[in-house]
Amino acid sequence: MSDGYPAAGKPTGPTDPGRPTAPTADGRGVRAVTGEEFSFGQAVGGVRGVVEAVLPGLLFVVIYVVASMGGDERAALTWALVASVGAALVAVVARLAQRTPITQALGGLLGIGVGVFWAWRSGEAQNFYVWGLWTNAAYLAAILVSLAVRWPVVGLVVEAVRGGFADVAGERARHDDERARAGGAEATTPGADAANPLAALVAWRRDPELVRRYTLATWFWAGLFAVRLAVKVPLYFADSVGWLGTAHLVLGVPLWGLVLWLTWVVVRGAHAGRPAAQPAGPAATREG
Repeated sequence: MSDGYPAAGKPTGPTDPGRPTAPTADGRGVRAVTGEEFSFGQAVGGVRGVVEAVLPGLLFVVIYVVASMGGDERAALTWALVASVGAALVAVVARLAQRTPITQALGGLLGIGVGVFWAWRSGEAQNFYVWGLWTNAAYLAAILVSLAVRWPVVGLVVEAVRGGFADVAGERARHDDERARAGGAEATTPGADAANPLAALVAWRRDPELVRRYTLATWFWAGLFAVRLAVKVPLYFADSVGWLGTAHLVLGVPLWGLVLWLTWVVVRGAHAGRPAAQPAGPAATREG
């Protein structure tokens, strides 16, 4: 879920390699749960992130409900869809113009685009939300499977963030690319940097306390998607666009922020007194 903001877990100054590196508090989304402190506003993307996430859906439901009072539902749907797409496009263009990361805004635009496609093609306003229902169902299914096989997905995600796995993977790729361009024998030497970079992602499963914490946190996320589906699916089949749009907004950013906070409460202190994970990488291989 990275959106280009500073990554939690990345050290900001000299550290003692013998001690665990505490994640910084500066993180968005799942990165926020690894910090020493939790900021709800920062976790959900700040004011700008909230506006980008909420405005397209808010414009859609308000304009559709108001315009449909005139009796022409097709025209109401058209205006609502245009306003929704327009808001998402403005967010992307504004970020491009300011040369700020566009991942979050672009992701929102793609999600809105799918909803617009289904609603316009079917002529049914409630289909604007059908993609969200399917994605929530898919997330819920994946989470329940991870719990059933005792590999709680929150543990994998948090440990990946905490261990800086994405940063290590990117550095490894750049390192390999530089060696390949150099054309040296080192670039194709079998067994080079053979240490398993995934080891740090699964080491936590040997600690029953960490497994317990991550299992509980994963149930919070299962509850998030289950509540959304339990509320929104009946409204979808009842063709209640106004209430469906309202539920979409209420159960969106606010509920997501609450679950992030609950996850932080459970995860906080989980690694106290434990050595920090050391992801495998070129530097680690050389030092070994």
